[in-house]
Amino acid sequence: MTTLKLTKTRLFEGVWEGVLTMADGGKSQPAIAVTHLGAPIDGVEVTEDREQGHWVVRVPVPAHLLSDGVTTFVISDPDTGATLESFAVLAGDAMGDDIRAELDLLREELDMLKRAFRRHCVETM
Repeated sequence: MTTLKLTKTRLFEGVWEGVLTMADGGKSQPAIAVTHLGAPIDGVEVTEDREQGHWVVRVPVPAHLLSDGVTTFVISDPDTGATLESFAVLAGDAMGDDIRAELDLLREELDMLKRAFRRHCVETM
């Protein structure tokens, strides 16, 4: 039995990318399944990188699946059913209460206050 390990490298231009390695150094192309709400995702690529000795996994994120809130994709080994990795895409108005959005707003307000304070210091000198 081959033990697979999938590590995310990036999400770029609508494509999730990761590196797939086999603990036993297996040479045959591994099978993976990507699903969203139990439905399979098409267009998944698994290509061998012979120089590095691993497989490169590319999962296109279908635009028609994105909507307000969180959209989760699960990458698994179809032979064992084991989950190798998952990723989520957060979007839309539902994320207004998200802590990351709040942090972004706080950063913007802090930058505004810093500029106003510096301007005040220059004017009072």
